[in-house]
Amino acid sequence: MRYLGIDYGSSKIGLALSDEAGSMGFPHAIVTNTPRLAGELCALIAREGVGAIVIGESRDLAGGENAIAKDARALGTELAARSGAPVFYESEIFTTAEARRAPEKEGKSRSPKSRAPVDASAAALILTSYLSRTHHG
Repeated sequence: MRYLGIDYGSSKIGLALSDEAGSMGFPHAIVTNTPRLAGELCALIAREGVGAIVIGESRDLAGGENAIAKDARALGTELAARSGAPVFYESEIFTTAEARRAPEKEGKSRSPKSRAPVDASAAALILTSYLSRTHHG
């Protein structure tokens, strides 16, 4: 079964897709957070044959929900209702920092303007963490 990983942000959403076996997540795309987001994601879910969704669970360092958490959960509820796919949540603490530390290709360094690959990589880390923890694949 294929999974969709989501790194939810107030302006940009990082997306990752798993392999067909559901064993590992791979960066897929970055989309803008607009009122059309749920519809765009439902179209992706249908097009890619996604059977389940994993959304990064946003928490502050003390373990409480941060400002983004409520909106991310609302998106999860809407996606579950519209797509029929179950939604799971996985801790996303430090995933963006970890994605920023990933080795650069061909020795190029990432500028602050190239955040998009970081968001998609963070979504892949969230998804892979969930899949590894739940022994999928």
